[in-house]
Amino acid sequence: MAPAVPRSGDAIFANVERVNAELFTLTYGAIVRQLLTDLEEVEEVNKQLDQMGYNIGIRLIDEFLAKSNVTRCVDFRETAEVIAKVGFKMFLGVTASVTNWDSEGTSCSLILEDNPLVDFVELPDTCQGLYYCNILSGVVRGALEMVSMKTEVTWVRDMLRGDDAFELQVKLLKQVPEEYPYKDDE
Repeated sequence: MAPAVPRSGDAIFANVERVNAELFTLTYGAIVRQLLTDLEEVEEVNKQLDQMGYNIGIRLIDEFLAKSNVTRCVDFRETAEVIAKVGFKMFLGVTASVTNWDSEGTSCSLILEDNPLVDFVELPDTCQGLYYCNILSGVVRGALEMVSMKTEVTWVRDMLRGDDAFELQVKLLKQVPEEYPYKDDE
């Protein structure tokens, strides 16, 4: 039997069960709206969206690894490419480009030209501090933490704020060594 070959984001996206894009977008919008109503402070909503995303990310990584047949990435650079080309395509139907690497290879930007979460969305003046898609930064942070990468993920550009693209900066804070609960040699 041939070894499992990593699948492209397009191949995975074609075979996963999907929900209607408009339903997904409107449901997410309703969640954000309810958070704005309940929490009142935009900064608290940003934190809550990030935490919700983090909780999703720590669970989503299992499905990603099971369906993508991706092997262990050798470094942070390769991990960022897999997130951009396979992860975003698998779960959102879009790809991202990876740019703006720092000299150490520990910080980069993921740039989304298209973002299905923002269809039908216009931010009112009262919500100018809101990072509407902050759930995505939490998802990326949570998923990376589950593969032993402690990261900081922040929004740099946001089309809802008048920028030309959606840009997430992903900064590797530390590579956490894997710990095993027991030793095999004893």
